[in-house]
Amino acid sequence: MSEAAASAPKVADGAFLRSRLGSFLAVFPLGVWTLGHLWNNLAAFKGEHAWQTAVTEYPHPLAQLVTMIVVLLPLVLHTIWGISRMTQARPNIHKYTFFGNLKYIVQRLSAIGLMLFLGAHIWLAMLHPRFVEGHPEPFHHIAEQMRNHTPTLMVYILGTLGVAYHLANGLHTFAMGWGLVVSRRALKKFDIGVIALFLVFLAMGWGVIYALWSAGA
Repeated sequence: MSEAAASAPKVADGAFLRSRLGSFLAVFPLGVWTLGHLWNNLAAFKGEHAWQTAVTEYPHPLAQLVTMIVVLLPLVLHTIWGISRMTQARPNIHKYTFFGNLKYIVQRLSAIGLMLFLGAHIWLAMLHPRFVEGHPEPFHHIAEQMRNHTPTLMVYILGTLGVAYHLANGLHTFAMGWGLVVSRRALKKFDIGVIALFLVFLAMGWGVIYALWSAGA
């Protein structure tokens, strides 16, 4: 057996493991944390104090560090994995106009948008206030931005739309990749569930935006 032939299974195994790791990180902990983050932000409907307590306060100084490690490190790894997949894969929607191909294109486009949105959001809402200004982002600041700065409002509307789609469709890919849903009948039912999840995630995200926008008045 040639050296190239012997190394081929190792390369395939490495790609398989990276794919499994990237898929896993997309759901645990990123997907779970994103859902929790959206839920906590819904405290904006209860006012400034409730939002600050749910979103910006930590029960212990180490909790903030642990949160950053648990969220930011998997996010970086998942981003690197996603970029590598986008550079290797080639869409074929021009040849096969299937719904799955369309979802693939939208998933990749949402990934590009999310890299820009999350980079700006993490810096402006988390890192800059805490490490440059020395305090968490104030409720009144983000509420005023939502109400009075249209570009910020539009970025968050589109950003949360991308989050909802990318997360819901990512759960679909995760279920298929890990063999949780295999039959054609089960896939059709699961498609309906994924659409429902997308609408739930989107309603949560846009609900938060509406609450902040209303508070900005």
